[in-house]
Amino acid sequence: MSASEPSIWSQKKDAVVSSIRKGWDILRDRGPSQFQFWLIALIIGIAAGFAALLFRKGINVLQGWAYGADDMSLVHSVAADLPWYWLVIVPTCGGLIVGLILHHFTPDARVRSVAEVIEGAALHDGRVEKRAGLASALASMITLGTGGSSGREGPVVHLAGVISSWVSNRINADGITGRDLLGCAVAAAVSASFNAPIAGALFALEVVLRHFAIHAFAPIVIASVAGTVITRLAFGDMAEFALVETTALQFYVELPAFLLLGLLCGLVASVMMKAIFLAEDVGNNLQARTRIPRYLRPAAAGLMLGAIAIWFPHIIGVGYETTFAALNGDLLLREAVIFAVLKVIAVAITLGGRMGGGVFSPSLMIGALTGLAFGLVATGLFPNVSGSHTLYALAGLGAVAAAVLGAPISTTLIVFELTGDWQTGLAVMVAVSMSTVLGSKLVRRSFFLAQLHRRGVRLAAGPQAYLLGMFRVSRLMRPKDDPRAANEARCWSLIEEGIYIDGNATLEVAMPIFEKSTVPVIPVVSLSGEGKAPELLGALFHVDALKAYNRALAAVSEEEHS
Repeated sequence: MSASEPSIWSQKKDAVVSSIRKGWDILRDRGPSQFQFWLIALIIGIAAGFAALLFRKGINVLQGWAYGADDMSLVHSVAADLPWYWLVIVPTCGGLIVGLILHHFTPDARVRSVAEVIEGAALHDGRVEKRAGLASALASMITLGTGGSSGREGPVVHLAGVISSWVSNRINADGITGRDLLGCAVAAAVSASFNAPIAGALFALEVVLRHFAIHAFAPIVIASVAGTVITRLAFGDMAEFALVETTALQFYVELPAFLLLGLLCGLVASVMMKAIFLAEDVGNNLQARTRIPRYLRPAAAGLMLGAIAIWFPHIIGVGYETTFAALNGDLLLREAVIFAVLKVIAVAITLGGRMGGGVFSPSLMIGALTGLAFGLVATGLFPNVSGSHTLYALAGLGAVAAAVLGAPISTTLIVFELTGDWQTGLAVMVAVSMSTVLGSKLVRRSFFLAQLHRRGVRLAAGPQAYLLGMFRVSRLMRPKDDPRAANEARCWSLIEEGIYIDGNATLEVAMPIFEKSTVPVIPVVSLSGEGKAPELLGALFHVDALKAYNRALAAVSEEEHS
């Protein structure tokens, strides 16, 4: 063999590299096969699980530095012994850091959470914002580590969405594949956050994808299990809330009480959600009037939280210590009511002040406190036909969370997985069903869908409503030089009658015009400004709009039933 000829090992190495490159090109250009897709789902599940684990560890480290508490479930007991000024300084400084991060790395200084993930699944082929998502995760970690009163699931879900979006972009995933990968990431993040693999998988299907298609189920379960394995390797196979007392439903005659508890929890959940929206509106108005820099808004919220924490440190952080106390019946009626009211106020300040975090963990705490208060009254009035008041706390925990999330199935299961108590299914299911029905009537389906609706993204009504907003008129119109274009004279006649539409508008605007005017075409114009005549670009035909809309509806239906 001459010196210039490559060795046999070099030839094999080149062949392997060439095969990998060829496989990557096929994966990128043609999409993954089923086996490859499941493998990608597993990898995403592991990555999302590690992301959730690091996020949780990061909160512990920050809380240990800020309050001297190594365990987030004991932070309020430790904080109660700190000087009052420290309780004010920590969340205020944390809010200032959060404000600076969001000011520099997001376009609107707003934290990304579950609502944006739902929007990404519905409207953006399973993609979410990456730069803003990473900044939001960091901001939320600082918020929870320095006394913000919210939950960790929201930023973790969006962080997982960032991971799946990166993968989807690398393999040029189509809409269905991108959404499935997003569901895999969300399932892994939720299951890793709460050691709840069943609920994690169903949360991704019920809340984010909003369908239960067979093709999405297997990879999402694979990813959810992977996320759970990651967290169990770190923390062990233990329920998040290990109950001391085993709860049991004593008599079926007690079930009407849980119906009433469900209605009360639905009302409490709607008050919590509306309080957050009210705080957001008040914050927007104050910011507009005072013209303070937007990065100071979280700092002002932190200052208010610190002032409350001087007397009630229970509001600090996720609130697991108080939740555990409620589930075990260690609080008095007066304490349960006061802590629930203060937690609602604290969550509204945190999220309305744009400090970041999620709503699931706070809703668990508020639900447990509401259920305990109801149970103490019910068992006191009817001691002979009542079980333990802690059973009401457990049912309330699930009922408020289900109404807030708009997810009765996954919330019912996550209650069982969080507590390890599977003997109370009837009570929890009855309360959850009633709270969800009432909550969905008082607020648009869920907290997340109501958030999106307030921003003009109308997903609550289903694809038949939001799909219209996905089609721009300029993409569907027939230009003036098109062989099948509308008669130009007729178009100008319609413009003079006031029947026309801007090229940047969507079918959401166009379809009502068709119905109201009963014309087969609408002139499409470019509006240059006030006092200037519109420029005719072409015409939108009713039949073209209907064809595009029907194709989109058919695609959604095919995805949901495949």
